[in-house]
Amino acid sequence: MEVNTFSPAVGDGPGDRISVRERLDAERRDTEARIAALHGDFDAIVEANALVAVDDEHDPEGSSTAFERAHTASLLARARDHLAEVDRALERLERGDYGRCERCREPIPPGRLEVRPAATTCVRCAAGTGR
Repeated sequence: MEVNTFSPAVGDGPGDRISVRERLDAERRDTEARIAALHGDFDAIVEANALVAVDDEHDPEGSSTAFERAHTASLLARARDHLAEVDRALERLERGDYGRCERCREPIPPGRLEVRPAATTCVRCAAGTGR
């Protein structure tokens, strides 16, 4: 017999799973759109620098251009990491583990999942005060 470990805090009816899937799918689409936009921004920064001979060491604009490029690259990396987190949340949903804390196995509060749909820990464990 298969045990369903889907969090009662999230709900265990088919409608609840569909709602969670829709929210995760929307989060995934939004993140993919953010990645595409950031990739476009990064490419534009690189292209603009290629048109101008930039000497970062002596050009007063060089440091701000380097900062912009590094900042955009950092945002892009964070967005890609978030996309991977959402994909793992979708896998947990399929396995029946979505909505359970990976540390203490207690339900993750619905409010936390509403704000952070890919959350893997309850608030207590995320704060380091869990079991």
